[in-house]
Amino acid sequence: MSASPTWSLHTQLQKDTIDIGDLPLSRVLVVKDAHYPWLMLVPRRADAIEIIDLDEVEQGQLMTEINRVGRALKEITKCDKLNIAALGNVVPQLHVHVIARRSSDAAWPRPVWGVMPPLAHDAGEVQAFMTELRRKIWLG
Repeated sequence: MSASPTWSLHTQLQKDTIDIGDLPLSRVLVVKDAHYPWLMLVPRRADAIEIIDLDEVEQGQLMTEINRVGRALKEITKCDKLNIAALGNVVPQLHVHVIARRSSDAAWPRPVWGVMPPLAHDAGEVQAFMTELRRKIWLG
């Protein structure tokens, strides 16, 4: 699967994330908030706002990618719970959050949005995390 010719990452997502690489359908990103191990999948389809905007094959591929990323995130972080959500209330471009949660995190048991200001990642720690994640989700 290749990107739609007119696809580009929404400017707010560019600002808030670090690019890890591309799976067959989705760009994989790390959200710039060290409070939570937080990934995002963005299907590379122009004008996709809702999951239902993808055709059935793409919907299946998105679920495969959510599963792959979620399993890897859970294995790496040993989290208590995964939160997986496609909201799009602020950024309309279709994107799926995959967040590793711990009962000891700052927002538990509430959703993570707006609880704490984003915390910058330690450069070495986020690089090590991304290297391990790339290996586990077959990005190299």
